[in-house]
Amino acid sequence: MRKVVVLEHISLDGVIQAPGGSEEDTSGGFTHGGWIAPYADDILGTALRKQMNSPFDLLLGRKTFDIWEPYWPQHADAWSRVMAATKYVASNTRMSSEWQPSVFLSRDIPAQVTTLKRQSGPDLHVWGSGNLLQTLLRHDLVDVFWLMIYPITLGGGKRLFADGTIPAAFKVTESMVTSKGVIVVNYERTGTIATGS
Repeated sequence: MRKVVVLEHISLDGVIQAPGGSEEDTSGGFTHGGWIAPYADDILGTALRKQMNSPFDLLLGRKTFDIWEPYWPQHADAWSRVMAATKYVASNTRMSSEWQPSVFLSRDIPAQVTTLKRQSGPDLHVWGSGNLLQTLLRHDLVDVFWLMIYPITLGGGKRLFADGTIPAAFKVTESMVTSKGVIVVNYERTGTIATGS
């Protein structure tokens, strides 16, 4: 069975919007695009390369796919696995792409993701994809959070936990702090939450 692994650059106040560049996602008037750049260092680079070089398929929202589709084929030398990975794209408006292999999912996304999880194959990595994430969280489909938590607050923007989630417990299986204060942490699902008596 495959896991859904959410990999996100996230601010202290939970924002995941446009970490990579100023024009990446300006929706809602977001003006802080590219906010991760000052925090790059060798420790974070090594952690990212480890994730990028592991076996995976991608599960992406349409907006993230639209950003990646023209970019990664031109920069495949920096991330060769992204080219071979099957890209499952949640979209009600697109059904095809020249960037292959790509499979477009529409209508009942939770049911389709559940089916994908039951299949054999590499884990399904979710990067960005803020709207898709809310659907996955509401339907309890996330198995792992691999988060890079930056020492910055952004005040507004798309948040990882925007619409609420199913209560769930997680355990830390790996963590580190970079030289610039980014906390890199892996949370794996352990089950339901426990409460005190």
